[in-house]
Amino acid sequence: MGSPCSTIRGIPVILHRLSKTCRFMPKHALPVTDLRPMARCDIDTVMAIETRVYAHPWTKGIFADCLRVGYECWIAECDGAIAGYGVLSVAAGESHVLNLAVDRPFQGRGLGRFLLGHLLQCARRLGADTALLEVRPSNRSAIALYEDSGFNLIGCRKNYYPGAQGREDALLYAIDLDTLQHEP
Repeated sequence: MGSPCSTIRGIPVILHRLSKTCRFMPKHALPVTDLRPMARCDIDTVMAIETRVYAHPWTKGIFADCLRVGYECWIAECDGAIAGYGVLSVAAGESHVLNLAVDRPFQGRGLGRFLLGHLLQCARRLGADTALLEVRPSNRSAIALYEDSGFNLIGCRKNYYPGAQGREDALLYAIDLDTLQHEP
């Protein structure tokens, strides 16, 4: 196992071994060798990625809190290296993609699409019928991914994100999870 974590609270972690291409992965995609729940011991590596890909990254405390309250926090590994991660909250029939990131060397090869697909399947499994997310208008690649995945623009949150000079709005997207195909 490529993970530095083999147990969580003394319980062995069950990894999702991917022996064949997942339907969320394009043919030219990276080989995701492990998809597993995030653990506290992953936070330092996750933070290194977070600071590389975001100008205004989350803190260690935010990730620790997400794990503590039981959010769906997932790690994708490629050849033993953490390549990306996603964080999802689910409550009252609604889910919220809180964070989705792919480390720079792994970007542009379908890993973000794969992680997003996995988070949406988790949301369905946990009883959500809708998924929401916010994205910066300046994050064109993320907007393209979300729109291509079936998300619809439903609004704008003014001055939502910190910016280099003041604040930046957030575009609010939603998807009806009943429109997704069921996994075989």
